[in-house]
Amino acid sequence: MSESNKIGTYKFVAEPFHVDFNGRLTMGVLGNHLLNCAGFHASDRGFGIASLNEDNYTWVLSRLAIELDEMPYQYEDFSVQTWVENVYRLFTDRNFAIMNKEGKKIGYARSVWAMISLNTRKPADLLALHGGSIVDYVCDEPCPIEKPSRIKVTNTQPLATLTAKYSDIDINGHVNSIRYIEHILDLFSIDLYKTKRIRRFEMAYVAESYFGDELTFFCDEANENEFHVEVKKNGSEVVCRSKVIFE
Repeated sequence: MSESNKIGTYKFVAEPFHVDFNGRLTMGVLGNHLLNCAGFHASDRGFGIASLNEDNYTWVLSRLAIELDEMPYQYEDFSVQTWVENVYRLFTDRNFAIMNKEGKKIGYARSVWAMISLNTRKPADLLALHGGSIVDYVCDEPCPIEKPSRIKVTNTQPLATLTAKYSDIDINGHVNSIRYIEHILDLFSIDLYKTKRIRRFEMAYVAESYFGDELTFFCDEANENEFHVEVKKNGSEVVCRSKVIFE
């Protein structure tokens, strides 16, 4: 199989209801587009969620890192490419390239996924999926950004607290992965977004949370432009960690 056949390319428009007050696509919407592209690409090749669900398995996002030179502007056409970089027994690495309407790459993303059993919620053996055929789609296309890093937060004073509500909950019955991104970015003042943009954003998902859970946000300011965030549910269990770098 040629390398080009291993890459999926999907076209989008920065709709006016998907941009922020600067007219740029929001990180949450971009995240949703990336996850949709991952789903399209996997489904087209026989290992999408619908296919996995028949055997009581599903995909779970574990890590996500996005790095951007610019964000698509309102009404602009843009496209997303995605491909599988590595397949291990319990995880797979999937990469993305974001391209503007001229085809210039304006950003990249890296993600790590696990396949879990819907019965046990435990990771399953990816190399046993369809006889290990997923490895046929591993692609050598480069992704020049750093892999997701380990994020540590030491602050014990909460910056914000909220209760998971209806709009946070997805079809799986837990808080949607993108909603964490939106809640974390809401921690920063609008004045910051008026003068700076997000250069790199990372998420590390640790546990699930559900309707009614109390989510508490802790933040370390690593330097003037870099923030590390940890989200705990019900006062103790870590749900996710994030790194936000502005410029």
